[in-house]
Amino acid sequence: MNNKIQKKVLLDLSVLKHPYCGLGQIALNYVRLINSLDTTRLPFRFVLLVPRKYYGCCGDKADYVPRKRLYKFLPWLYPKVDVWHAIHQLSSFRPYSHDTRYLLTIHDFNFMYEKSKKVADQYHRRVQARINRADFITCISQFTETELHRWMTVPADTPVRVIYNGVEFASAEEMSYKPVQVSTDKPFFFSIGEIKEKKNFLAIVRMMQYMPDYHLYLAGKDNTPYAEQIRLYIKQNGICNVTLLGIVSNEERLWLYRYCAAFLFPSLFEGFGLPVIEAMAELKPVFSSPFTSLKEIGGNYAFFFNEDFEPQQMANTVKDGLCNVTKGHLKAQQKYAHSYQYNIHFNNYIKLYTQLCNG
Repeated sequence: MNNKIQKKVLLDLSVLKHPYCGLGQIALNYVRLINSLDTTRLPFRFVLLVPRKYYGCCGDKADYVPRKRLYKFLPWLYPKVDVWHAIHQLSSFRPYSHDTRYLLTIHDFNFMYEKSKKVADQYHRRVQARINRADFITCISQFTETELHRWMTVPADTPVRVIYNGVEFASAEEMSYKPVQVSTDKPFFFSIGEIKEKKNFLAIVRMMQYMPDYHLYLAGKDNTPYAEQIRLYIKQNGICNVTLLGIVSNEERLWLYRYCAAFLFPSLFEGFGLPVIEAMAELKPVFSSPFTSLKEIGGNYAFFFNEDFEPQQMANTVKDGLCNVTKGHLKAQQKYAHSYQYNIHFNNYIKLYTQLCNG
């Protein structure tokens, strides 16, 4: 190593406080990727802002800064760095020094749709303050970039770039386990996500009345009012081919992807749509909502439901897709899915860190 002072890039991985949420999984993958790098070849050194339990998670390949509430109010206690990357827009931590270049990643604007006006306004002010401070903004999809300009004021001199989310793909040898509630007596469809209204799962539950030869398994947090609404609909209409599984393990999730007849994703709002890519990687036909980012992410490979989600027409879409899908189509979609590999995603950021370090 030469005697030149090495640049420093801080990754705000404070969300590792919640390692099993979506953002926590992104942070864990950043840790994994840093561990896989020969960091001596990089023109900068990583500094990781992490909860105390993750100190040393990348060995001597990085320096570490604790995630402390105190630092929210006394940010000048942070060590000086050249680039600070907030990996999501709602982090409580920001750089103090104006000499530090601030890179902000925007995932979605769900709060504008899901929160009360009072709470949404609070979130809006918080995100706008981060945008005003940012030297560079990345968005996880073209749709998110559109939403950024719809809801926020972006300074004219602040560059914005789309860098798609990374996806962690399972190896062919990775172990998978059948959930105990799942029966293999008939082919089944799979969908996953927290059982909330924006996921629109009731649409595919209604559709299942027209597909008696298949079963539908829904995985995800199901102690919600919308889940109760779905259970009531199932009971009132005597639907016997739908099961809510609740939260499943990673091994069970992988089994469901691998052995389902098709993956159904009727969501009304997604900043990216990770399950669509995960299902494509497992060579499964994907039937998706056409809304928000899903047309973009599904591309030429997903089959799309009509916008009105009429149940019999949805069933016809699935039946036609299953009849017409070919091995060639599934192989092409798998290749497309693998274009979202995490190493590609992270290499794009390493180039951007280098660019920002060099001013």
